[in-house]
Amino acid sequence: MSKFLWKGLLASPAVLAASLVVSSTALAAEQPVEIAAAQANQLELAGAATEAAQPEISAITAEPASVVNNLTVETIENNNLAAKVAPVAEQVASPENNAVAAADLSETKPAVAPANLNAKQPIAEQIPAVAPANSSEKPAVPTNVSADKAAAKPQQISQSTAPIAQPQAQSNVLEQINQYSAEGSSEDTVGQVTSVSQLSDVRPTDWAFQALQSLVERYGCIAGYPDGTYRGNRAMTRYEFAAGLNACLDKVNELIKGGTRGLATKEDLAAVQKLQEEFAAELATLRGRVDALEARTSELEANQFSTTTKLNGEVIFALTGIARGEDADGRDADRSTAFGSRVRLNFDTSFTGKDLLRTRLQVLNLGAFSTNNTKTAEGELRFNAGPFGTASNTVGLDALFYQFPLGKSTTVILEANAGAADDFTNTVNPYFDGDGGSGALSNFGTRNPIYYLTAGTGIAVRQQLGEKLELSLGYLAGNAASPTQGNGLFNGSYGALAQLTFKPTSTMALGLTYVNSYNFVTGTGSNASNFPVRLGSFGIDSDNNLPVSSNSYGAQASWRVRPGLAIGGWAGYTNQRILSNLATPTGSVQRGDQKIWNWAVTVAFPDLLKEGNVAGFLVGMEPRVTSSTNRTLPEDKDTSLHIEGFYQFKLSDNISITPGVIWLTAPDHNKSNSDLVIGVVRTTFTF
Repeated sequence: MSKFLWKGLLASPAVLAASLVVSSTALAAEQPVEIAAAQANQLELAGAATEAAQPEISAITAEPASVVNNLTVETIENNNLAAKVAPVAEQVASPENNAVAAADLSETKPAVAPANLNAKQPIAEQIPAVAPANSSEKPAVPTNVSADKAAAKPQQISQSTAPIAQPQAQSNVLEQINQYSAEGSSEDTVGQVTSVSQLSDVRPTDWAFQALQSLVERYGCIAGYPDGTYRGNRAMTRYEFAAGLNACLDKVNELIKGGTRGLATKEDLAAVQKLQEEFAAELATLRGRVDALEARTSELEANQFSTTTKLNGEVIFALTGIARGEDADGRDADRSTAFGSRVRLNFDTSFTGKDLLRTRLQVLNLGAFSTNNTKTAEGELRFNAGPFGTASNTVGLDALFYQFPLGKSTTVILEANAGAADDFTNTVNPYFDGDGGSGALSNFGTRNPIYYLTAGTGIAVRQQLGEKLELSLGYLAGNAASPTQGNGLFNGSYGALAQLTFKPTSTMALGLTYVNSYNFVTGTGSNASNFPVRLGSFGIDSDNNLPVSSNSYGAQASWRVRPGLAIGGWAGYTNQRILSNLATPTGSVQRGDQKIWNWAVTVAFPDLLKEGNVAGFLVGMEPRVTSSTNRTLPEDKDTSLHIEGFYQFKLSDNISITPGVIWLTAPDHNKSNSDLVIGVVRTTFTF
């Protein structure tokens, strides 16, 4: 609370000076006043009413409350308080001296705050929606708290002889105000400032130096900011000043309870009464806001889905079809138009605020092009049933993982189901890798195909090596839950990934990746590159995949040249080895190695035409077998280019529409096949 009082010197120096000199007068006076024992033992603020308490608010405007319960000026006069007052108190009591003091403290010509509230109109109707704040470096002085008006008529003061609310309720309100207006946390607290010289930005030549010195050294009302500064030029609101004034009045309340002799004169009480009237509306509004916030919080807690889990989702509607071209067998591709969807519901749970348990439910009903139309994984859409798969249109468990920090720079990810490389590493393709919901439309356009060589169940670690370097390590098994021979966590298919990600600047990133895998294929590219799972495409009737291992190397880069332009790309190389011979009715497939390459260049235009929109273009070569050590293994004859363009238009924060085109030259890396053109319109809903 003491922080707000510091700000009070900026907003209204004359007000603070008057209120604090009143306290000094109380200490200096010699005649006893048994205020605490005889009356209420509690200093009442006149504005502690809420909008729900209309009778109390009306009472404020009609009969301003006195500083102490049942204490009036007449009572003070009956107790013979008109005694000698210290010289300082005499100066304060003099309107001329007060005017001079106000002028000295206002040399910077402060702005004028709003005038007094209308006594005939309910305060709740006069409260502004947003409190006026002084944006100037010069302090603001409320016109109705000037020193020459502080001496109110005794009749006005004596009108109020009853408290507005019960003392206990008032105390609770003030405690709430203190709690909700605290600016710093426990980490920001520092030792109490006991001398104005401890404030690094306050000088004896400052116009408010003496007032600050009194607040710090005499009353102990100011603590300062954690860095030992006062920040006198910072603007403040009237609400903040009201809270700061309350801190000072708490000090006065302590003196009242202590039964200090010669506590106050009727002029002093009039000045304090004037301050209470001035900020009654602000305190009432503040309490009303706090009460409303607590009510809404209670309702939310009573009706929320879970105290630890948040639900977010994504729904994709996709209209797609093949405009022209031939499939991998040289036959005309099916030109039918399909309309499908993908639905994802994520239940994100956190137990400590730093960990994350994600449970994802997913439904697919858009069939894969590789199965139904193109006979090759080239041009496969990212949001369909996946390579070589069919759509089931049933709800299934997709991603299930738990990540948690281990120290300050290490994150551990436990993948229980459908894990993927992008769960634990940076794919360095920011405007294209939206996992199907945004960015690129195809699997190939989303990220370097070598990332698809690891998927399933396992563990991963992200280690931050300074501010610019990160190491990602992950091991995922394709069928870890099966206890049968040739499966499980270590005996079946798996992918192990290691990547160093270097970010020299906030606009540039570079990734160097290595993947070792067993019985995994990229799911993009030609039939030859996906040979172990596409035996049927070569006339081989076998339900068993060939055992295959591979070592892959990739380099990815992305650079945001300027706010509206980003360029990037990647290159990938895979050495794939067939580990055993396979006899078939038409011949045999022998052991041997394949060298597979892929590359791409990307250009993105973020915020094109409208903030949040993205236009992207990609040109690349999907995985192609460039050589083989055994003539029985297929080798791609020609080079096919993957050309993709899209424009993601943001209709709102939750809806975007992305039309796009995928053009494949020489499908299946065979120039005998006519080009394929795939059109897509994707609509994405997020919530």
